Amino acid sequence: MAAGTALDRTAPSLSLMYSGSVLTGLGTMLLGPILPLLAHRWGLTDAQGGTLLLAQFCGAFVGGVTVTPKLRRDLLLGFAAAGFGLLGFALAPGLWPACAAIAIGGAGIGRTITVTNVIAGRRFAASRGNALMRLNFVWSFGAMLSPILAALLTPRFALEFLLEVFAFLFLFCALAQALQTRGLASESVVSSTSERVKTEGMATSAFLFFCGVMVLYGGLETCLSGWLTTFALRYGQTGGGNSLALSQYTFVLLLMGLTGGRAVASFILTKMHDATLQRVGLGLAAVFTAALATAHSAGAIAVFAVLLGLSLSPVFPATFSIFIGRGPSERQAGLMIAASAIGAAALPWLMGVVSTRANSLQVALALPFAAAIGILVMSLSERRPASISSEASGV
Repeated sequence: MAAGTALDRTAPSLSLMYSGSVLTGLGTMLLGPILPLLAHRWGLTDAQGGTLLLAQFCGAFVGGVTVTPKLRRDLLLGFAAAGFGLLGFALAPGLWPACAAIAIGGAGIGRTITVTNVIAGRRFAASRGNALMRLNFVWSFGAMLSPILAALLTPRFALEFLLEVFAFLFLFCALAQALQTRGLASESVVSSTSERVKTEGMATSAFLFFCGVMVLYGGLETCLSGWLTTFALRYGQTGGGNSLALSQYTFVLLLMGLTGGRAVASFILTKMHDATLQRVGLGLAAVFTAALATAHSAGAIAVFAVLLGLSLSPVFPATFSIFIGRGPSERQAGLMIAASAIGAAALPWLMGVVSTRANSLQVALALPFAAAIGILVMSLSERRPASISSEASGV
């Protein structure tokens, strides 16, 4: 992508970007609510269930690192890969075909998320923090819908049918993107203030620092979102026993906290430095993760699920806002978001292995706790250039 050229603000349209964010939120959180169903159907252990999460986020990593300067084309390919991958997942007869299909779907989702965030971060350079917070609010809304729809629809419809419908929604977005870009000759990016965008990239040391942060954050969020339904099913004791549907709604509470927190954080960013908000969120996330490990009732798990969602909500948008403010190239932006997929693939899988060997998901929560502490330490040790300031204006 050449510096100084302009991205047509109608391609992709904001409505398509927001629609895609809802779908990628749904897709990213897909496995958590349905993992107990798949485990029952295929007789999976926790380690094997973690393999599905590993496959999805390995795919997301590939999708992110292969982003090119041709962002419009990449968005089209992302929607298409997500659709066809999920269609294959719906038809998979067992674990290994499902892993292959979900890896393709994950690649499409990862590419779509990366491209959408890069476009938003550059299109609204004057109010980047708020723009990314709002985009991620929409993503979180889609993520929140995943367990709600799973709890409402899986008792009434075959899982295969629901996955097929979801796949076709992605394919519809691919068609919409193809129609929007038809006849457009060039690819480019510019901010809303018509300033030229730097694409020469940021220093390697700073780039690797942000990649390290995102590896840990991807693992932190996905460990909690991927395993919370199973955790609540095992440890959430109620008077009448615990059910899968009740456990899925516990996951909804996590995502409600994440979604509501991003709506509130959009306002807080006008009053607080983005790095400060990031650090407060990380500190609280570590505390609440440790508290979750001690919970033995459905009520306590529900409370900590909401608190974890609220504490995690500002971390990614604030981090990505700081990162984009450093002037990364398109490839660096893609690699940085893709780095989160490494943690999102490895840590939930490792959490499943630890749980299987220790026979305790509570013990395995040490992994997301350590990830939160690790990011906080890295953030506190970072020295930001004096010329970099937080984006404090609204979109």
